[in-house]
Amino acid sequence: MSTLTMKFGGTSVGSAEAISQAADIVLEHSQDWDRLVVVVSAASGVTDSLTQAALAASSGDEQTYEAVVSDLRLRHYGVVDTLLTSSGARSPLAMVDRYLEECAAFCRSIHVLGEATPRAMDAIASVGERINARIMAALLLQRGARSEAVDATELIVTDATFQKAIPLMEPTRAQVTARLVPMLAEGVIPIVTGFVGATRDGVTTTLGRGRSDFSAAILGDCLDSDEVWIWTDVDGVMTADPRLVPQAQVIPVLSYSEVGELAYFGAKVLHPRTIRPVIERGIPLWVKNTFNPTCPGTRIVREAQNTPGTVKAVTAIEGLSMVTIEGRGMMGVPGIAARTFAAVASQGASVLMISQASSEQSICFLIPTDTVQPVVQAIEEEMALELKRRDIDRVWSLDDVVIVTVVGAGMRGTPGVAARTFGALGQANINVVAIAQGSSECSISLAVVADNAANAVQQIHSEVILNG
Repeated sequence: MSTLTMKFGGTSVGSAEAISQAADIVLEHSQDWDRLVVVVSAASGVTDSLTQAALAASSGDEQTYEAVVSDLRLRHYGVVDTLLTSSGARSPLAMVDRYLEECAAFCRSIHVLGEATPRAMDAIASVGERINARIMAALLLQRGARSEAVDATELIVTDATFQKAIPLMEPTRAQVTARLVPMLAEGVIPIVTGFVGATRDGVTTTLGRGRSDFSAAILGDCLDSDEVWIWTDVDGVMTADPRLVPQAQVIPVLSYSEVGELAYFGAKVLHPRTIRPVIERGIPLWVKNTFNPTCPGTRIVREAQNTPGTVKAVTAIEGLSMVTIEGRGMMGVPGIAARTFAAVASQGASVLMISQASSEQSICFLIPTDTVQPVVQAIEEEMALELKRRDIDRVWSLDDVVIVTVVGAGMRGTPGVAARTFGALGQANINVVAIAQGSSECSISLAVVADNAANAVQQIHSEVILNG
């Protein structure tokens, strides 16, 4: 018995036209699979608006949260009026009112208390998915399919880490089996709210922003799906950001490790944690375009069959600064790096890249620019004695730096990939200020000044990916 789990992202269900297109896709593929489960996000921008309403309420701004709720009501009424023409299919109008009134009630409570707790934020943030699931299910019913909206609070059991809850797979599998399997056996298409779960006590949680993919992967795992398809607004994972590189192409196949590198270094792809449940089970996962459904998309597998030397993508992270600690007295002194990064961690800064010469005379690392000042100060305080003794000469930062990363498992063990990469930059007279490569050899990262970043990405894409 074949099982397919689909997930539609915010832009794929962001308007009446988009929801109609998504419903067409569901109806088409429901003919090809014995069992079909659909996971939906909130319409694009809705979760941001709900969060804005809650934060406005906590700051005492009653006018803003009331306006947000009113705007969301009008937006969803418009979608229902456009899509659901038969009187029997218009029940989502009542659900829109019910869920938005719940949201308004939460906001009023937050307004009185003056605090938006993580638990309250999760309850409010889940409203967009609940509404969209009802609209999609009603549209499918109107078009002749058997469909039912299902809140993931009835399926995905999590811990109580609100706003970034961790699923508990054993009770989740039991809940999914009890709730969804009988529906699927009767030919019903469940429309499940993405991003949402609940504690064992039934308190609503969320899996973290952008984690509807996680919901699909969890259900795909629990239902032993044959495949999981993620529908978005691009043709698949691209070789580069098409806004920087118009010649960017869809990557047909990516391995899990490659997806992890791309996600970490700024590409708009799946977060590796969200797809781990299906990858570990060996369930193929596809990224497809709702608005170009005939395009095959990108297939993500546990281990890709790579051509030696192949670089699959180049990506960039902007808004960074490079912090450098240098001094000849650092040579051979144990603990300098440990103390440095303990100081960085004390400021809650994320380190995206590290480079150290074997001479140990300097350490440099890249962090978001908005964390530089407190990080440099923390390091100077930690290293005050070494700075006074001149073991460390200075701690300084270079702003407006971008990390450019080339990714491809085919680089592993293949001589010459770095030479081609740096040769491409040399042709364009682009200077590299730092270099790092992990032991996995799945990526090479290099830091360049921001003015050279776009050119660097374009040169590497042209010389190493297209002509490699």
